[in-house]
Amino acid sequence: MAKITRITTQKKKKDRFNIFLDFGQGESYGFSVSEDILVQEALHKGMELDDASIKALMEKDDIQKSYTLTIHYLSYRMRSEKEIRDYLNKKETDPEQIEVIIDRLYKEKLLDDQEFANALVRSRVHTSSKGPMMVKKDLMEKGVSAAKAEEALTHYPFEAQYEKAMKFAEKKLRSDGKKSFRQQVQNLQQTLIQKGFTNDVVQEVIANLPQSETEDAEWEAVVYQGEKILRKYERKAEGFELKQKVKGALYRKGFQMDEIQRFIEEYIENE
Repeated sequence: MAKITRITTQKKKKDRFNIFLDFGQGESYGFSVSEDILVQEALHKGMELDDASIKALMEKDDIQKSYTLTIHYLSYRMRSEKEIRDYLNKKETDPEQIEVIIDRLYKEKLLDDQEFANALVRSRVHTSSKGPMMVKKDLMEKGVSAAKAEEALTHYPFEAQYEKAMKFAEKKLRSDGKKSFRQQVQNLQQTLIQKGFTNDVVQEVIANLPQSETEDAEWEAVVYQGEKILRKYERKAEGFELKQKVKGALYRKGFQMDEIQRFIEEYIENE
């Protein structure tokens, strides 16, 4: 048995206390505990502790320290269970202690994968351009089950997906204005799929693109691309051969034949 001879406050951590013990050979430092454990266990001078009690107190304090670190980690934002486990493993927390901490967090309503998933989806809807499939991928990478991820995606309705995808599409069309409309649409479809939007949303967006604004832009794109192609071939070919090379190059870039023919007539025919 050991007897507590002194309890002192640590100099740099006022919420932690050093416990000094006497095993019958004089006083020596025993261990330290948090204020919570000091109060919970009613530790006081003169109290006797056996080896098992000392070991249990030290383990309980280890858990409390890890728990406190976890609460700090949670203070920045909600976390999934996997994130908490990864964090504690990184801190080299004992596996058994991790289970105790996880269980306590659930009981105290500080850990809930469904609420975490719901919150992440709502955040992604307002702060990113990702579609639902990419958001689901994010959730599953954070350890959220497929079922909980699907449930959370109810917070990302079709209307919100369409609005986000259309906003992105309009921006991309403006940046790709020097390409043919067909090529722009192909690029847009591919990009929207890569960003995680479903085919239904993508097709709805494509069907509702502002066609009236594309006619003048399409001709400007034909001229822009056509002049570049013309500069490339005009030193190597002329007449019919030059027209065929320009026509083929513009067609491969997705332009319609009537626009291509118009370009050839206006920019090559009289040369």
